[in-house]
Parts: sequence; structure tokens; C-alpha cells
Amino acid sequence: MKTCSILALAITAALATGVANAQFQDRTLRLGSATPKGHPMLKGADTLVQCAAAKTGGKMKIQSFTDGVLGNDAQMVSAARTGTLDIVNTSTSPIAGVVPELGVFDLPFLLNNTKEADALLDGKVGEWFSAKMPAVGLVNLTWWENGFRHTTNSKRPITKLEDFSGIKLRVMQNKVYIDSFNALGANAVPLAFTEVYSALETKTVDGQENPYTNIQNMKFYEVQKYLSLTKHSYSTNMVVVSKKVWDTLTPQEQGVLKECALQSRDAERKASRDVEDASLAFLKAQGMVVNEVSAAEMTRIRDRTKPIYEAATKTVGTEAMNLVSDELKRIRGQ
Repeated sequence: MKTCSILALAITAALATGVANAQFQDRTLRLGSATPKGHPMLKGADTLVQCAAAKTGGKMKIQSFTDGVLGNDAQMVSAARTGTLDIVNTSTSPIAGVVPELGVFDLPFLLNNTKEADALLDGKVGEWFSAKMPAVGLVNLTWWENGFRHTTNSKRPITKLEDFSGIKLRVMQNKVYIDSFNALGANAVPLAFTEVYSALETKTVDGQENPYTNIQNMKFYEVQKYLSLTKHSYSTNMVVVSKKVWDTLTPQEQGVLKECALQSRDAERKASRDVEDASLAFLKAQGMVVNEVSAAEMTRIRDRTKPIYEAATKTVGTEAMNLVSDELKRIRGQ
């Protein structure tokens, strides 16, 4: 009898698995990213791939493409909007061209730490922005991070406000970034991420700004001498699905992607934060001259960028600015 019971349970489980798997079609979805191999962000991509396969009995296959082989961020976002690319991991900046409210995340010195970032993006603010995506042909699955950004260049350390003067600095293709660094006295040059190394190598630009892991994985240390810890911006990434593709998925398939996206978010953030100190140590070991910026000078730098907030309200919109500001006050207990 005991053997029969075990057999019956096994048959029931097998039938249940078969019914569950029948809810899924054989699909292959392409996930594009500009991030290079070895970047901690790819831990998130790997988690998404493995989770989707596990939950659909191998029927939902996600192919992860790195190093911008499917195009730069802006090109991949455009392809996703038209339905020719399934999923994109991208910074918010390229999407801000069609959803201007996202420009709020590019504002200088908006966030102080990752705890604030998580509370902001995983709550009602993140939901508010996600709700705006379908109108432009995208569905946001989750928020990953690229981390806090710092400044590098080949001319001199940035130790005071005046040190920005005259430096040709590559920035993301985003008006807030351009205006912010121009306000500091730099000559902001917008370029796609995949073009940065070449521009630094040929001296088309003098410097750039990115999190430690990007500086390491893109080997910017080979063509940059000075790393100044400005922590001027927290770079968040979105994992967006083409709405045209999303609408072809069954509710069960959509549910799997949502569930797996949350797993990928947690894995990606942990990987990003676990390697931050090691990445900085690596850059120092490669000969980069690393400097802190004094509190007094950081205050001067912050003050110089304050007008950017007022100017950004015209493009970002009052609603988005107030929403983020009010929520940050709540998070900070103000």
C-alpha cells in the first residue's frame, strides 16, 4: 500500500507538472545589454535566464547578448519599442527621450545611498514610472542598478569645483547630464557607452563618469589616470520588455517574467554591491590616482548644480519632481 501511495503521488505530481508546462509555449526571447562580460549586472541576466527556464520546464528560453552586440542602449530601446528586440537592460537615460519624467533620476546628488535608492524604486515611485512605459511601447519588469557614479579624466584630479573647467567629459546622451556638467565648468560631450573607450584613447574626450565596475570592466583605467570620488549620481537600470512582445505572452508567461525579474533584481543588486570595494582596489592597483573630494568642496559642487533642478522641472515635470522629492523626505524621516 505504501508503494502504491508513493506511486500515486508521483503520478499526480507528474500530471500537475505536465498541466503547468502546457500553459507555456516554446519561446526564445533575446535580452540585449551594452554591459561587458564580467560585469556584475550580468548576474541579474543569468538569474533571469535560469529562473524563466526553470519555471516553464525549459520552454521559455532567454538568450542574453552583452557588449552592445545588438546595438547601443538607444538603438536597443528603439528596437524594443518596434518589437524587433524582446528585452533590454538599459539605463533610464535613453528612455528619458520618450518618457521625460525619467530624467529625474539623472539629477545630480539626488540620492545619498543604496538604501534610499531601493526604497524609492521598489515602492510607489517605481510603480508610477513603470505605469508610464506601456504608452511608449515598453513594459518595465524591474529596476537594476549600475551604482554611484564617479569622475575620471586624463588631465588632473578633481579636488575642487574649478578643476572641472575645460575638461571635455563624456556623458550619457541625456540633457540633465549635459547641463549638469556644463554648469560645473566642464565641456560635456554626449556619447554612447560603447564609444567611450575609443573616444578616451584618441583624446576626443578627456574624461568620463561611471561607477567603479564600469570603469573596471570597460578598461577605462588603461586610458585614464585620475579617479575622483564625486558620487554625483546614482545610476539605475531598467529591464524592459517590448510591449508588442509582451502582448503575445500568456498571463502565465507574463507572471513568470515578473516573478523572475524580482529574483534577478535581488541577485543583481547583491552582485553589484559585493564587488564595489574590490573594483576600487583593482583600479588603484592598475595605477589610477584616486582622490576624495573634501566636504567643503563637495558643498560648492552641489550648490553649483542646484539650478539644474529648477531647469529640469520644465522637462521632467512638476508631478515627477514633487513625487520623488516627497517620497525621499518620507524615507529620510524629514
